[in-house]
Amino acid sequence: MKTILVADDKANIRNLVRDYLEAEGFRVFVTSNGCEALYAARSEKPDLILLDVMMPEMSGYDFIKAYRKESATPIILLTAKLDETDKVLGLELGADDYVTKPFGMKELVARINAILRRVERPAATPEI
Repeated sequence: MKTILVADDKANIRNLVRDYLEAEGFRVFVTSNGCEALYAARSEKPDLILLDVMMPEMSGYDFIKAYRKESATPIILLTAKLDETDKVLGLELGADDYVTKPFGMKELVARINAILRRVERPAATPEI
């Protein structure tokens, strides 16, 4: 069973995403700010992180800056920020994908599964 960390300061989004992902067979941890997310990511070692950009105590961008120094866990940013420069910044800092709010749950799960498939696939060994 794959573990997902959901970090978002809005309880309704955390709960909706958690309930949907649990129904899809994932184990889910939720946090409400960036500092809690960093602690949970370090202790729970999730397979993927869904991360809001605008959170109290530590933004999603600051979370990525800190967490990328120690882990390559896939991160999908969830945000209401629609500007291209925000998307580019998130991706350049190390996010694997960027989903704008509001988003569809089926699409979110498809993106999660696509990233998990990619990171699980063993590296191809060149033929000699």
